[in-house]
Amino acid sequence: GADDIDESTVAFVVENITSNIIITWDEPLTPNGAIVSFEVEYNRFSDQKSEPIKRCISRLDYLEHKGVRLTDLRPGNYSFRLRSKSLSAVGNWTKLVYYDIPSKEQSFTTIIVVSILGLLLFILIFVSVTVFYVKRKFANIPDGILYASVNPEYLSAVYEADEWEVPRDKVKLLKELGQGSFGMVFEGELIDHILGEPSVICAVKTVNDNASHRDKQNFLQEATVMKAFNCHHVVKLLGVVSIGHPVYVLMEIMSNGDLRSFLRSHRADEEGNEKIGYEPPSLKEILKMAAEIADGMAYLAARKFVHRDLAARNCMVSSDMTVKIGDFGMTRDIYETDYYRKGGIGFLPVRWMAPESLKDGVFTSQSDVWSYGVVLWEMATLASQPYQGLANEQVLKYVINGKIMPRPENCPEKLYQLMLLCWSKNPKRRPTFTEIIEMLLNDVLPNHGKFREVSFYFTQRLQMLQKYMQRNEQEKVNGSTLLKTSVCGEQNEENEEENSDSDDGGGDLYTVKYFPSRMNVPELADEQTLQIEENENDC
Repeated sequence: GADDIDESTVAFVVENITSNIIITWDEPLTPNGAIVSFEVEYNRFSDQKSEPIKRCISRLDYLEHKGVRLTDLRPGNYSFRLRSKSLSAVGNWTKLVYYDIPSKEQSFTTIIVVSILGLLLFILIFVSVTVFYVKRKFANIPDGILYASVNPEYLSAVYEADEWEVPRDKVKLLKELGQGSFGMVFEGELIDHILGEPSVICAVKTVNDNASHRDKQNFLQEATVMKAFNCHHVVKLLGVVSIGHPVYVLMEIMSNGDLRSFLRSHRADEEGNEKIGYEPPSLKEILKMAAEIADGMAYLAARKFVHRDLAARNCMVSSDMTVKIGDFGMTRDIYETDYYRKGGIGFLPVRWMAPESLKDGVFTSQSDVWSYGVVLWEMATLASQPYQGLANEQVLKYVINGKIMPRPENCPEKLYQLMLLCWSKNPKRRPTFTEIIEMLLNDVLPNHGKFREVSFYFTQRLQMLQKYMQRNEQEKVNGSTLLKTSVCGEQNEENEEENSDSDDGGGDLYTVKYFPSRMNVPELADEQTLQIEENENDC
């Protein structure tokens, strides 16, 4: 039970000279109530008719000594066991631990043997160290080579102010928005800091006053992750205030909050949702949100970034209903019940994790795709808890055994089929995020033309086409002839020739096909066909 002492932490030391024993143990990690005391029960085997001796240790005594000392024990064989007492319950006894209190003669002999062995061990270590340094001194070390080691924990733990630093007087807090994972989140105003913008409304994340130095550094490291991102469907970092106290992280404000809360607020049975504007999202709106999330994740995958915690709670909704990937771990404490501690690994979002992540601890873009499938399920159910009715440990076994969630009630077949693709047990059979976008384009573009203008999916293809056109212009300047063939993307090593057809409009029509290498350009489509018209005089 939660009040039981972990038997692996129980240890003891016998003091031979004084016939005492020191017993130590760790407190229960997650007791049902506050621990008030501990109880130790010990007995000497030869005293068969005597009752075991019980001794109560208050928690104050435990905190002072981290255990208990049993004194003046007669020589013989003993056993002991422990249990804790909390405000709500009494823990179970630990297994019996056996030990021996030797007689004075045995103690003296033991001391002599241990002393001799210790002396021999010291001599052996001294000789080994001496030989090592002598060999090292006369070894041939190449000139000019400097060997240095740096503590990686130190490097990762220290945040240094950079070009993202914002003067504290440029930030004005306006009102509280809610509690974040590290501290309070405010609506704020960034004044005269962004070029061309006298003031910008932003979200200001803070750290609690009682936060440790490590918490502050972790908070800043989460923000550091976002410095490398620049995508319309990923929440933007605006700046950091790391000098002074409290520390601020300034982010693009997402006035409709996280996607999970947004979906739940649009349930028909939620209080107050009978008013206009709170109808559940339509299928077209859900597919648009799905495409926006996939676009943000495609960008992260192209940047070699594995999210590892994609869920509706970590997607944010802007004032114009655009959904963006956000927070990157900053919401963990708000939804603590969504996480499960497995052994000593830390908290894991097991209900959103792929089988290979649960079983082997492997996280890849393919495991992010599995999580994306769970996000689709959340959207279809207006943010119900995945795997309802199962405890976290049951979910872990359920997923590892190859089982998946059934189709939600009233869920469109197209949406569930996409979930099934994302939940393929073999990671290689899951679609990439770019392929997911392609599956959704016909549903998104007719009603949401803005997606073509701002999405990473179309932006990266425009960039590739521009690079091709620049290379083509350079070839013409150099006098080379443009081949009337398929042109591979710059990442591909081989070009596949293809004859082009002439049209009656005075120019030749060329088909440009991209077959980028998945090793070099992750998340690109298998084949994207673009058409360009080339003047016949240039052929």
